[in-house]
Formats: sequence, structure tokens, C-alpha cells
Amino acid sequence: MRRLIVNADDFGLSSGVNRAIEQAWQRGILTQTSLMPGGDAFDEAVSIARRNPGLQIGLHLTLVQGRPVLPPEQVPGLVGANGCFPDNPVQMGMRLYFDRGVRQQLRNELEAQIIKIKDTGLPLSHIDGHLNIQMHPTVFELLTELMPRHGISSFRITRERLRHNLQFDRSRIIGKSVERVIFGALSDQVEPKLHRLGITHAAEVKGVFNSGRITETYLLAILDGLMPGTTEIYLHPGCLPDAEISRRMPDYLHEQELAALLSPAVQHRLADLAISLRNYRGDEKPYV
Repeated sequence: MRRLIVNADDFGLSSGVNRAIEQAWQRGILTQTSLMPGGDAFDEAVSIARRNPGLQIGLHLTLVQGRPVLPPEQVPGLVGANGCFPDNPVQMGMRLYFDRGVRQQLRNELEAQIIKIKDTGLPLSHIDGHLNIQMHPTVFELLTELMPRHGISSFRITRERLRHNLQFDRSRIIGKSVERVIFGALSDQVEPKLHRLGITHAAEVKGVFNSGRITETYLLAILDGLMPGTTEIYLHPGCLPDAEISRRMPDYLHEQELAALLSPAVQHRLADLAISLRNYRGDEKPYV
């Protein structure tokens, strides 16, 4: 049995992202989404989630390229003079790893992001992260305490097969190879800890190597090579024009990713291959 979880990241970032996610849920193959607690369109996203109760909601943990949930003066070691997280993920990653003085601030912000979503009354099922920050060793260590406390039962491990990807996309070979080494090592570290906690994860996650560029053609190629078991694929659909996503992610193919999620060809391929669409809770979604 091959099972596919289809997740949209950045829910709540902007109105263009929110509209695309609602379309992909109602008319496409999307099975769940991950909500940004500090996003400008958070309240709008919550309203969309409430009128689409089958859409599973997770936390899109944000520690780079965004705003904290806590007041900036409570997390001075995590933000710059503008009160926002750094835009550079490497800079932030080094700070979190080496500066032990920010550890309590980090823990407080992580829990505040969890609580902000829980306070909406929406069931919170899984955690992933903006630029995969959830895999950072310091962040993950704190999450192993917070996830059981708050009843979070699933987690995204960003492990993707490089050889499979290169069969149909030969771009960024060096960059992908570096990502495979880094995320492969991090995945090996976090997986046994998740098993001990009883927190589930997909065997493979598609989207690591081609983030923001999951076109219909690319998605069809992925489906043909899915392994047995559960695979997650994450996308960044959006409706343009939208100043926020164009500013933050100018190279992402937001509208093409939405088109892939709505594609009849993709729906037919899923049916032909007998791939089950579902979310982390195990709810199965019929082909649209």
C-alpha cells in the first residue's frame, strides 16, 4: 500500500496563500496544511480552517524570515532591531546551536507558537517548520518535551531520496547533495527519539530538493516512483498578485504549484496507481 500526505506550507502568511490552500483542499488533492502563528493573515487562515473542518492543521514553526509570537522584548536573543527573526537561516541556526543563553527564550517562543494555534480551538496534529527549522538539534530537543505535553502526534522528518530525484530533475546537483548529507544526518538523529515518544512521521518527504517548484510534470514523476508506506509531499501554493509571497519567495512557482494540486492528470495518476490520499491523522480523502 502506498499512502500520500499532501501538505501546503505557509498557511496564514498572506491572503494569496490562504485562498490557494482553500482551493487546493476543496477542489484538489491537498490533505492538510501547516499554519504560521506569526503570519500577517493568521486570523483569515483560522476562519478558513473553521469553515473547512476536514482540513487538518499543523504548526509551521517559524524562527527565520518572520515575526515572533511573543513580544520582541521577551525574545531579544532571537530577533533583530526590527523585532523580526533573521532572514538568514544559517545565521539563526548557528545562534541557536552555540548561544546557550537564548535557550529559554527559544523554548518560550516554541510553546507560544503552539499555544497560539491551540487557543483557536483548531485540533493541532503535526509540526513542521519554515525552511525545515524543526530539524535543528536545539529546536528538536525542546520539541521532544513540548510535543507530548501538547498532544502533538506527528512530525515532519525531511528525508528525501536523492537518486530518485535526479532521475527526473538534474538541477542543483551539488546543492541537493549537500542537503541530502545534512538532512540525512539530522533524520538519523531524530527518528529513534520520535519512535520512543510514539510520534509518527512519513518514511520519506518530497519537496526538500525542489521546494517551491513542484509543477504538474514534477508531481507526476514523483507519483510514479513512490515507495510503499507513507510519503509526505509539501508545496507552497499561492494566488498572484500577492506582494508578500512575491517579496519573500520571488523564485517560487506558487501558481504552478496550485495548478499541480488541482490537476485532473494528477488525480487520474493517483487513481491508476491506487495511491491512497490521507493526512497524518489517517483520514482518507477521495480523489476529487
